[in-house]
Amino acid sequence: MSGLKGDYLGMTLTVSELDIENMEYFKHAAAHDFHLQKCSDCGIIRYPPGAACHHCGSLESEWTPVEAKGVVHSYNEVHHPIQPAFKERVPYMTLIVDLDTQKGKPSAEEALRVAGNLVSSDGAFAPPALMEQVGIGSRMKMVFTDVAEGLSLPQWTLDDEADQPDKPWRYPQE
Repeated sequence: MSGLKGDYLGMTLTVSELDIENMEYFKHAAAHDFHLQKCSDCGIIRYPPGAACHHCGSLESEWTPVEAKGVVHSYNEVHHPIQPAFKERVPYMTLIVDLDTQKGKPSAEEALRVAGNLVSSDGAFAPPALMEQVGIGSRMKMVFTDVAEGLSLPQWTLDDEADQPDKPWRYPQE
């Protein structure tokens, strides 16, 4: 059985060839293109990839290019990693970003949200100075970190071309 396999920061990442939706997702990511599934019936774009539309249940979809820009909806600043490979990289941030695409659909409270690590523009884990600039409301753009031939991870960095909030909201520090 083949699929995708690579080493990322000392961890083995594997996508089975049987995982058809994620194989296609990572095929686009490897080309540094961001594509998501769009339901052929209701038109809702979805993330993460899956066999059926989470809105209408349709099994029919097509892959569509999506602008990989948005605003931080939530974040987590990790100080105690579970994975040993991340021990030398703490603190680091994981983000949930509301994409500009499909805002307010299927309802005003919902958005197309994509998770990823905060990285610098070259795909390396963000240094503390960059982490301090990011909070809820920060404008982000996607970058891709190449892991292996055919395997790249979509991640987030500050969008240096966008207007940023003067002071994005951040959780109070202890």
